[in-house]
Amino acid sequence: MKKVKLGKSKLEVSALAMGSDLIGSKIDRDTAFKLFDFYREKGGTFIDTANMYACWLPGCKGGESETTIGAWMKERRNRDEMVISSKLAFDYPGCEGGLSAAEIQRECEKTLKRLGTDRIDLYYAHRDDRATPLEETMKAFDGLVKAGKVRALGASNLSPWRIAEANIVSRTHKWAEYSVVEQRYTYLRPRHGADFGPQIFITEDLKDLARFHGIALIGYSILLQGAYTRSDREVPTQFAGPDSDDRMAALRAVASEAGCSPSQAIIAWMRQSEPAILPIIAGSKTEQLRENIAALDITLSSDQMQRLDTAGDPQVKQGWIQPT
Repeated sequence: MKKVKLGKSKLEVSALAMGSDLIGSKIDRDTAFKLFDFYREKGGTFIDTANMYACWLPGCKGGESETTIGAWMKERRNRDEMVISSKLAFDYPGCEGGLSAAEIQRECEKTLKRLGTDRIDLYYAHRDDRATPLEETMKAFDGLVKAGKVRALGASNLSPWRIAEANIVSRTHKWAEYSVVEQRYTYLRPRHGADFGPQIFITEDLKDLARFHGIALIGYSILLQGAYTRSDREVPTQFAGPDSDDRMAALRAVASEAGCSPSQAIIAWMRQSEPAILPIIAGSKTEQLRENIAALDITLSSDQMQRLDTAGDPQVKQGWIQPT
């Protein structure tokens, strides 16, 4: 699996990250180990987790994913081969949430212990905390970087202007900045006013910020839990906008031309976009991972990329402007 640099960070990761929100909970330890083994055998090095995974499931309290990842790395003795990202800020049993200095320090230590490691490669603010001054948050994160407990900082589910403001604060004080942003993303575009709760979608403004400042973008929930390919999965109502039918038609046409599934076409489209967006893949079976990883062998033509990019645009659809 090809490796890529993550923005201005010093991290080099595999071209696909593996999500782990259900690892150690809905996906049991033995199955999780098999999935991790398969991902690693295919060249995967980048595993994404969070302190609160999966506290929302019955019988879970959070920390299940990190603990399982730590056990797998210990048993396989491969910690130095892996790049592990984790997150904090949501509340879960025994954790108040937020981004205060005390919370950042406390949750970092808990994550390190669960992972069985001495450093977190990429540490995200998992949501915004307007009650805590940015100076306090960024200084605390910088302290972890200086102490060698964190290698790079990221933001997840923060609006573009808050990311920019946080980085201005860090730049002013010569502290570590957010060099990676992980947000929700997929091929279909959310309808106006779509509500994803605390999750924030990658917008054109965020892409602009990433281009200008060399920030790496990572997308999660990219395949809408199989809605692009499975007849038993409906496309979420948040994407039921006027352009969805046109974009689905373009996606299916391009996938047919490329000899791949719509899901694989989405992964290829994300990776070839400007700026490129690194996809997080997941699955409960190795066959699902296999299909996603095979997408790395797909290269879309400039014409196919253009058709995917402009599908559903009103100006193009009505002939007001020509696709560029």
